[in-house]
Amino acid sequence: MSVVIIGGNERMECQYREICRKYKCKAKVFTRMAGNLKTQIGQPDLIILFTSTVAHKMVHCALREAQRHDVRVERSHSASASALDGILRECLG
Repeated sequence: MSVVIIGGNERMECQYREICRKYKCKAKVFTRMAGNLKTQIGQPDLIILFTSTVAHKMVHCALREAQRHDVRVERSHSASASALDGILRECLG
């Protein structure tokens, strides 16, 4: 399963990837707006938005791509490791 994480804290990127690896997921993490974010998102199985630490432009871009490719979107106000763990546990069983 592939996961794209939009937002979060830069210093937590490695932890986000480790948590995803624990659930056997490939993860792409975008903490800052990349000029070509639309093309880098691709077609993941799940997009996770950490809404407290993300720019509105990134949210709109991610939601557009999710709708275009019919991708599930989960939102969390908290960008903590436990929030990510909870989302993945809920989505993957």
